[in-house]
Amino acid sequence: MSWCKVYLLINFNFLAKIVAHHLSVFGLSLLLLGVPGFAKAEPARLKVAVLDDAPPMSYRDTAGNLTGFSYAIAKALCADMKVICEFQVTKLDYMIDDLAAGHFDIAAIGLLSTPERRQKIIFSQPFYRSISLWFAKPGIQPGSPGVRVSAFRGSVQENYVKAQGWESISAQTDVQMIEQLSAGVAQAMIAPLMTSFNLQNNPRFLQLGLTPTVLQAPELEGRASFGISPKRAEIKEPLDKALENIQRNGTFDRINTQFLPFRVQ
Repeated sequence: MSWCKVYLLINFNFLAKIVAHHLSVFGLSLLLLGVPGFAKAEPARLKVAVLDDAPPMSYRDTAGNLTGFSYAIAKALCADMKVICEFQVTKLDYMIDDLAAGHFDIAAIGLLSTPERRQKIIFSQPFYRSISLWFAKPGIQPGSPGVRVSAFRGSVQENYVKAQGWESISAQTDVQMIEQLSAGVAQAMIAPLMTSFNLQNNPRFLQLGLTPTVLQAPELEGRASFGISPKRAEIKEPLDKALENIQRNGTFDRINTQFLPFRVQ
């Protein structure tokens, strides 16, 4: 065998050992990535839109901290999914459009699924049943001529008032509704069940002497869900699973008892 062939054989064997060594190290590195505790990915982050003026669903307590039924449910869902949720306060009247545009990943507010909304956003599994109530002085019925009706801006209740051809007065909060009724700017109001419950605990509202009537309209009743951005469609399955988990392990019931005097499911 010539010296040239011997030299090439020695170098080939040397190179083969180097390649084999690096491949084994690379393979070990890949293996370690799958071992718990060796390479942990950062928890996913979700931007969650909430209201801070809609008690008892989502509002600020006396210390200025966010709290409420919907807010607590959202926190429980985030914990179950093992994700970090960044809660951002917004307003109802542009929450749907912001969610559709991807400014938020989830809207932590009870939303009724309407055909118009389904064209823009995705809905989670429902988590409570909602109805709407009409409040007015005795004798003032839905559809009475000359009656101005207060409803939350951007809500299904406001859309319903407009669809009936009634004169609508927009309100941002339930306190603003009371002010409109007290000043005679509005003669009636339509509010979802949870807002109606909160109003019944407000002395200023009770002084108005309004009579509640449940509105029998399909577009005003149904099961409320969280909204999901269409840009984060992959969130729906784990969010629905987390909702099932907190319903099964008792977390949902504990939150229900903490914020509401009745069962919502």
